[in-house]
Amino acid sequence: MITTHPFYDEHGDKLREECGVFGAINAGDDASAATALGLHALQHRGQEAVGITSFDGKHFFTRRGLGHVAENFSSPESIAELPGHMAAGHVRYSTTGGAGLRNVQPLYADLATGGFAVAHNGNFSNAGALRAELVQKGAIFQSTSDTEVVIHLVATSRYPTLRDRLVDALRLVEGAYALIVMTPEGMIACRDPLGIRPLQMGRMGDAVVFASETVAFDVVGAQFERQVEPGELIEVDFEGKVKSFRPFGESPSRPCIFEHVYFSRPDSVFDGRSIYEARKAIGQQLAIESPCEADLVVPVPDSGVPAAIGYAQESGIPFELGIIRSHYVGRTFIQPSDGARHAGVKRKHNANRAMVEGKRIVLIDDSIVRGTTSLQIVEMMRDAGAKEVHFRVASPPTAHSCFYGVDTPERNKLLAAQMELEPMREYIKADSLAFVSIDGLYRAVGEKPRVAKCPQFCDACFTGDYPTSLTDLEMKEKGTAQLSFPVNKVA
Repeated sequence: MITTHPFYDEHGDKLREECGVFGAINAGDDASAATALGLHALQHRGQEAVGITSFDGKHFFTRRGLGHVAENFSSPESIAELPGHMAAGHVRYSTTGGAGLRNVQPLYADLATGGFAVAHNGNFSNAGALRAELVQKGAIFQSTSDTEVVIHLVATSRYPTLRDRLVDALRLVEGAYALIVMTPEGMIACRDPLGIRPLQMGRMGDAVVFASETVAFDVVGAQFERQVEPGELIEVDFEGKVKSFRPFGESPSRPCIFEHVYFSRPDSVFDGRSIYEARKAIGQQLAIESPCEADLVVPVPDSGVPAAIGYAQESGIPFELGIIRSHYVGRTFIQPSDGARHAGVKRKHNANRAMVEGKRIVLIDDSIVRGTTSLQIVEMMRDAGAKEVHFRVASPPTAHSCFYGVDTPERNKLLAAQMELEPMREYIKADSLAFVSIDGLYRAVGEKPRVAKCPQFCDACFTGDYPTSLTDLEMKEKGTAQLSFPVNKVA
């Protein structure tokens, strides 16, 4: 029987990357079509809204909408509204700033230097403080997105060139960003100095393309060239010249390790490694660290599949699809009653009774956030006749909120922040529960064990070791300032 619990959340029980970006320059008449197709490949990174801005040499054009890429950019007419040989787009969930059409990116402004459009993946952890200061100086904001802070900082910078003004603005922000900027002179792509958020560069004939993940290049027929390095700023003009700058110096990178665990599509490559292979290796490491006597290894689809394959291969326990997922459940599915809403997991997952009945099963999932879905999946397995249900998690316990562009609950709603391992096991009603260790996770993605003084990744959601200052959070906790929008808002 499915029950409700204090950590219940009708929006789901997964960490969500809040956005993905794609840009193309010198793509002829295909710039907007390629951008729409690239965004479709990045749809898993944001399903709340989508926008594309194009430039035809004289004018900027923007089309934005709520919902999926296919709902807004599937017709020839929608692409025809976006002429030009340069375009950039964005898919999003909302964290900082909240939902609404006015927050859909790319954001655009007419500056003294001309048109300026920006698509941003990430979060500025001092955006509230910067925004309050700008408002006091007379700035008028059109959105509640932290991204608009960059536009105002660029507009008020006194440096002579647009590139220098952008660098000047970015020196004032803290946190994480992968930006694609369009101006009348061309396209600029840049990544935060720690490389927390991903950004890749490719080529499609004469066009230069940028995307959050390499899978977008596969879909549009582009060749992956390299990642945009942490702290790197790349300028591409309309003659095809590509210039690279490192205005922030060199520092040890801290890319988000959760890209390996969950965010990126399995067919992407991140930091030079196949995401699919990395997730299988995490499952293998999990089997080494936390073996279990069982009859079947069952993934929680779809994100648990590669790790479950790795666990099965390492343990020798057969892999089976003991849970079948429906791919036709939208986020706005009409709920007929509170009871049905509370049993929402059954809309997405159903037990494959023929496989699990009478069996000892090992469930493999990528993470436990609030624990509500894990509890309901375990109960569903027992209702289907499973003899034992052992839960294995392909990441360490998520005990801390993210402030770098990932939609996470406040810490008091994270199960691992409130409970030790045994109470967590009791809460989700599993026969046993185990997580991969932080060092095991590092080994699985091809690194040495975690270096405490200088970690190789941003793993703050597991360790609480945040790689940057968290000005807005500190101000909120001290009550020293009124921020202009909520910190770490949950969509």
